[in-house]
Amino acid sequence: MFKIFDEKKDGFLFVIILPFLLFFMSYYGFESSYVVGIKSWEKVPDFMFSSVYAYRVIPNYLSVHVTEMVTFIVNDYMPFSKSFLLKQGSLFYHSTFLINVFFFILTSIVLNEIFKLKPVELLLNENVKRLVHLVALFFIVIVQYVPTNCDCIALFFYILGIFFTLKYMHNGKYLYLIGLCLIIVISTFIRETSCLNIAFFASVFITRNDLRKRNFAFVKETFLLALAFILPYVGLRLMIRQQASFVEGIYLVKNFTSPYNLLGLLFGILSVYLGYRMSEKTGKLMIRKYLFFSAPYPANSPTRLAAIDSGNLTK
Repeated sequence: MFKIFDEKKDGFLFVIILPFLLFFMSYYGFESSYVVGIKSWEKVPDFMFSSVYAYRVIPNYLSVHVTEMVTFIVNDYMPFSKSFLLKQGSLFYHSTFLINVFFFILTSIVLNEIFKLKPVELLLNENVKRLVHLVALFFIVIVQYVPTNCDCIALFFYILGIFFTLKYMHNGKYLYLIGLCLIIVISTFIRETSCLNIAFFASVFITRNDLRKRNFAFVKETFLLALAFILPYVGLRLMIRQQASFVEGIYLVKNFTSPYNLLGLLFGILSVYLGYRMSEKTGKLMIRKYLFFSAPYPANSPTRLAAIDSGNLTK
């Protein structure tokens, strides 16, 4: 009985409390040069409702209403804390933290559930499993050097989509495929990265052997997921008219001319390379397939660093 209690306590500390503390440190323990400007915003900036940012409906909606709720609570019920809170950042900044830390903890919970599924040989050891989980959390926290209102929400739905994909792989129940379609539809209203769930599904299920044998069952299912992305994606662009409908700008040249962008690209390349080297044969094949199927997304989207360097997240 005491062993079960200790396991639950350790799980709670590792899956919920530790991620919260890590995230809190990233927002309030130190700040990057980009955070200085963001901390002064009193409300959701106007550029979030223009260009490609306007299509991120759910994050923008949450930002507006959570900021209003936090402002109401502080002004009406906690006026004594207002001066202290404003020294740490605007109420909009604190609201962004609350939204992001909530979805960050949910992401940690879903990651924990993924690791409980039939693991590869490397993850049979509980300590190794925890270490991989911790590394994933650190990678997520690192990119919070520029807090946005959509990244953590989009990441949660992406990880949730991976969970549904793996559950469908293990038991073949169409309920999980339908759930994955719904996840993609919802997450398309958050960020365009929803299409990466399609790439992950394809990398798991589509194989050369099936294609050679003309077994197109999983190709049809992948096409169904593609429709779940395309329909809301196109619908948003028909309903919300913007000057730039598909991309905010082309930053390909900046990715190779700015030293900050070059370092960011180097970090990404090294991360993929090291992950690839540590993987077994099956894992290496999965990485190659995932990079192939996800190639259309980065080819048509500006990198995070390029967007920041051009001033889109700091103006």
